[in-house]
Amino acid sequence: MRLILVWLANAASLVFLTELLPSVRVDSFTTALWVAVVLGLVNALLRPLLIVLTLPVTILTLGLFLLVINGLMFLLVGNLVTGFHVNGLFAGMLGALLYSAISWALQVILDRLLGKRRT
Repeated sequence: MRLILVWLANAASLVFLTELLPSVRVDSFTTALWVAVVLGLVNALLRPLLIVLTLPVTILTLGLFLLVINGLMFLLVGNLVTGFHVNGLFAGMLGALLYSAISWALQVILDRLLGKRRT
């Protein structure tokens, strides 16, 4: 049950993100559900490999290159899922940053509603 609620919260985060950032667009809530799934899979499978491969650059930039990696993941999902549009790398970086913040806030609210505390 919790997994479904988190999935719905992530999709809602995407829809809310499109209101804040006009350079990221999602056509429907169904598309947002698919984007949440694909983004989760891409972040779980591809992101760790990219982090390892770009470790020297990440260390050299004191971790700021991770923003570029997150933006690339967001942009990749924008190219993979029909109905989800990201206009460039900068929009992907800003979109990934805002998406993380919004989904984190919604998950904190969910945790409080469901009675689970985050530490």
